[in-house]
Amino acid sequence: MGKLSNTMWRLLGAQSGRNQSKSVALIKKAATHDDWAAGLDDDEFGAAARELEIATDLVDRAKFLALVREAADRSLSLRPYDVQLQGSLRMLEGDVVEMATGEGKTLSGAIAAIGYALIGHKVHVISVNDYLATRDAEWMRPLFDMFGISVGSVEESSTAADRIAAYDSDVTYGSVNEIGFDVLRDQLATREDDLVAPTPDVAIIDEADSVLVDEALVPLILAGSSTGEVADAAIAAVVSRMKTKHYEIDTEGRNISLTDEGAAFVEQELGVDLYSEAHVGTTLVHTNIALYAYYLLERDVHYIVRDGEVKLINASRGRVAQLQRWPDGVQAAVELKERLDQTDSGEVIDTITVQALIGRYPKVCGMTGTALAAGEQLRQFYDLYVSQIPPNTENIREDEPDRVYDTKANKVEAIVDYVKEIHEIGQPILIGTHDVAESEELAYFLEKAGVSCVVLNAKNDAEEAAIIADAGKLDAVTVSTQMAGRGTDIRLGGAEATTEEHDEVVELGGLCVIGTGRYDTERLDNQLRGRAGRQGDPGRSVFFSSLEDPLVTRNLSFKRDPESNEPDGSMGSRGVELIEQAQRVAEGVMLELHANTWRYNKLVNQQRDIIVGRRMELLRTDEALTSLAELEPVRYQALLDGRLPAPKKVDEKKADTKKADADDKKADEKADADDKKSDEKKADEKKSTDKKTADKKDADDTSDFGPITEKVDKGVLEQAAREIMLYHLDRAWSDHLAFVSDVRSSIHLRAIGRESPLDEFHKLILAEFTTLPAEAVEAARETFRTATITNEGVDLDGAGRHRSTSTWTYMVHDNLFSSGGAKMLQGIIGVFR
Repeated sequence: MGKLSNTMWRLLGAQSGRNQSKSVALIKKAATHDDWAAGLDDDEFGAAARELEIATDLVDRAKFLALVREAADRSLSLRPYDVQLQGSLRMLEGDVVEMATGEGKTLSGAIAAIGYALIGHKVHVISVNDYLATRDAEWMRPLFDMFGISVGSVEESSTAADRIAAYDSDVTYGSVNEIGFDVLRDQLATREDDLVAPTPDVAIIDEADSVLVDEALVPLILAGSSTGEVADAAIAAVVSRMKTKHYEIDTEGRNISLTDEGAAFVEQELGVDLYSEAHVGTTLVHTNIALYAYYLLERDVHYIVRDGEVKLINASRGRVAQLQRWPDGVQAAVELKERLDQTDSGEVIDTITVQALIGRYPKVCGMTGTALAAGEQLRQFYDLYVSQIPPNTENIREDEPDRVYDTKANKVEAIVDYVKEIHEIGQPILIGTHDVAESEELAYFLEKAGVSCVVLNAKNDAEEAAIIADAGKLDAVTVSTQMAGRGTDIRLGGAEATTEEHDEVVELGGLCVIGTGRYDTERLDNQLRGRAGRQGDPGRSVFFSSLEDPLVTRNLSFKRDPESNEPDGSMGSRGVELIEQAQRVAEGVMLELHANTWRYNKLVNQQRDIIVGRRMELLRTDEALTSLAELEPVRYQALLDGRLPAPKKVDEKKADTKKADADDKKADEKADADDKKSDEKKADEKKSTDKKTADKKDADDTSDFGPITEKVDKGVLEQAAREIMLYHLDRAWSDHLAFVSDVRSSIHLRAIGRESPLDEFHKLILAEFTTLPAEAVEAARETFRTATITNEGVDLDGAGRHRSTSTWTYMVHDNLFSSGGAKMLQGIIGVFR
């Protein structure tokens, strides 16, 4: 798949090639302005750059390149290579550039950011994690300062004030998670001054394929504390004693269910009928959640336990996912499993996928080491094109053929033997594993074989920079989970290596990279390989795989397991073919999933945009008070006056006439009903309409008004009305998301009736969404009537309208619609609703 994509994109990249030819010509022209740039004082660069018409004038753009090259040399002691400037130019044209590891993407991205900022744009440089975002912002700051361009960064520990200041800068560095969660948190604001995230403008995305493809379907979810049900300790105790005959796990290891024996076991132990009306929605649900927590979520694979708390592991990055939790009771179930104190449950307040988040930006570009292989997805889902930037120095890394074994045990034994052999000569070794458990298991076997190693995984990711920086030292053996996106350069000889130390490692062949199994996509394999051979350094790479690896077991099936004829269990070329076949299947499935999930999410994203637009209108105008004053004029005036209006005098003559009219109308309606008795549908519709009409309050009726103790200032009343309307809009949206989740979890059943699950999904959530505005307004109207409103504001808590006092975030990595939507909802969100 990857090789095919590379070839295809090279064929389709002729236009991109011609554009790059123009870029190369422009860089050559820039060299003629080097003397001019070198003659400027440091404090003259900003003014000189602002006089240039970078967006439209080619001569001025060439001068800009000369300026940034000289400024980078002075401020960072980094003089950009021609290929780095070429990458910057292509990003300024809106491309995703492929630049090999070690070719200086960070500087290229900063130069592109300066270009956009000088044109007048606000720029977000979006990274895969906080560490890289903060590091790059501080590293590039002197260069931005040379041009008078302000730069800031956001990270998990940033306060609201820090975030506002960072987003107010010309260029803001931040991880995709933090920027996404700031967008979500803005949906909790009840005053315009509380808004944090600015209007999106330009996004420059580091590790673009990781963010735009691998993370694209990940929902970023903001949850709030609720009084939801907690995990049941008795149920957890029963589940913990189950045998394999009591449950079934699907072939992909994502779903688990009770067998008949398991259901009987639970019923006997708890003394209940699981499928009775009293227990099917409670006990059975809690049992399923406990099953998932006990038998599908693995410690040191999906989570770790640290400081008495369950910490989720971000599967694609090998790090602890800070301040993130599982939804729907799963978190509490895992805490019970690990015998820890249970924390609050929660409900989803808002959610947005990474793809939708990036879709907010009018201008998107990016950089990565493996863009060509993701070219099809980038074009299809983002209308982005790839420019391949040649390396500054030819890559001389040796990539050895894969070594494939029949069993995992034989694979591990082969890896240990290979590492021992390489380690004996002192060549530094970097071993890339897939999860915490695998890294620790391999480290154990290496230590047992007499090879000391340093382990980098989610348990010590705070030490990441130091560990990775020294991975190129003589004799170093480093075992790391998920090297993709870690971003730190590995210099031969170590971070502070002398020339002699560097040269000694070069003579040994440079860094040796070992993969303990292929990833689902060739891109991630190549990112791991790319850790060796940077900037013309020597290096080597090799992958060890087995037919028991998840890549094979999930994507291939055999009538009879292939067997090895070799004593060491090696499978030779046949094994390599099977691994490549499994990877092609995995890549094809991922592309299908991306397309299918994008179709399902598209309408929800459009609905979210409508809600956000309405919310901003309520937040920034007096629309809330205007609307409620029109619906409840008596209540509105009473609050302004500080008292209820005097009772109206009843005109008895008019009242008698009104009663007679009502009696006549009632008689007419009875006659009509008698004539249409057979039409049940109309009768039902009329009954429903009459009920809704009866439910609506008469604006002149003051019987249920909340207490009025004083005149309320109009400005205070405006804010009170705003908080009331926002509360009910947010509540309605949260309920709608829960409805969407419920529909998703069962929509595949529509295929049984030969209906299109996608069409039915759209019909259901569209119909539900159309009722949302009216219901939110009617609920707000009721609260406006009944809540206590004084010059201190509105007492929403007293009215039973509680906003969450604490929030947290989480992400879900499993795809919601695998296999074309024909499977049960996968992953953890909503899986047991």
